[in-house]
Amino acid sequence: MDFSHRKFAILSMLFTVFCLGANINVLELADAQMLCNMTFEGLMACQPAAVAPIPPTPSTTCCSALSHANTSCLCSFKNSKMLPSLGIDPTLAMQLPEKCKLTHPAQC
Repeated sequence: MDFSHRKFAILSMLFTVFCLGANINVLELADAQMLCNMTFEGLMACQPAAVAPIPPTPSTTCCSALSHANTSCLCSFKNSKMLPSLGIDPTLAMQLPEKCKLTHPAQC
């Protein structure tokens, strides 16, 4: 299993644990290849734009993936230890919708 697939497997496991802990129906929310309606490829396309100290502008691929994402769902991870464990700065990750000129959830 290569490094990026290992990271996705860990991310999927953590998401499942989160859903179980939050009493959410995992079968409805978590497809093996998706997180908050973002594919593994979409998540990985956005990762560089959410890494400190000076992230690059989000790619077109990242913004396209975010445009299909459930941003309210993604907001539920902003205080999670999962994002930093993947090398993602939660503050920078929450700025991505705005950088992609997308609507940001009001209560995020």
